[in-house]
Amino acid sequence: MLTPLKDIRVWRLGMYYFIVFGLFVAFSQWLVPYFVNVYALPLVTAGLFAAAFSFPSGVIRAFGGYLSDKFGGNRVTLSVFLTAITISAMLMIPKMTIESPGKGIMSKLPGEVTAITENTVVVTNPKAGPRTYKFVPQVGDFDKNTNDFFMLPTKKVTQVPVVKVGDKIGKKQLLVKGTTNIFFQANVWIFGILAVIVGAIWGIGKASIYKLVAEGYPQEVGVVGGIVGVLGGMGGFVSPIIFGWLLGLTGLWSSAWMFVLVVTLFALFLLVKAMNKPGAAK
Repeated sequence: MLTPLKDIRVWRLGMYYFIVFGLFVAFSQWLVPYFVNVYALPLVTAGLFAAAFSFPSGVIRAFGGYLSDKFGGNRVTLSVFLTAITISAMLMIPKMTIESPGKGIMSKLPGEVTAITENTVVVTNPKAGPRTYKFVPQVGDFDKNTNDFFMLPTKKVTQVPVVKVGDKIGKKQLLVKGTTNIFFQANVWIFGILAVIVGAIWGIGKASIYKLVAEGYPQEVGVVGGIVGVLGGMGGFVSPIIFGWLLGLTGLWSSAWMFVLVVTLFALFLLVKAMNKPGAAK
């Protein structure tokens, strides 16, 4: 009965199922605290989002079986992995505010600072006379706590003089320091929709992987299917532990999606390698 455990292909199928079933189960639990902590949603609303993630996956599984019968288990699984990789790469970008040095203004000639206004710095050179350097105090703005919809990152650029009247300055000395603040909202609706799509895609994958079991082990569908199911089910137990460890390590809730990306990329590599073997089913 345990003979299939000696076959590396069974373990490979188990890894596939770890992704489409185990990670699905893990996120069904993980998404509630995710929405509460990242988006400050009420528990009930977070639960509704989690339910929206879970429901389509079960409903669409039959459609995944239809696609697998028509196009083959490998091709459907390949599409599932590619879609999951694409979406998890987007979801792993956290809600964040980044502050970075921006464009500043340097003096072109040495001299003395003789005047500073709200948008100019005047430097007087003994030979060339006064030279005015214009700057923009602020361009753009954002509110991190806004409920407005931002699909793309927004930015705020500020410029502040770092010299004062009477200072003696040299050539190419910094007069005005620039700072750029970038805010990425990781909008809750976009996140929720993408998460639902991933859940549905994993539902299709559940069917396509069992199609691979039937194609590869027509005489041992029951035992191999059971082993694959156990290996996949381990994902629902192990993954939340890994998510918690990654959260503690990085401080980022989106690190869970980074894990999804890495594991699925590895599974994709194994799948493509298997598909390219002579005589392999497509």
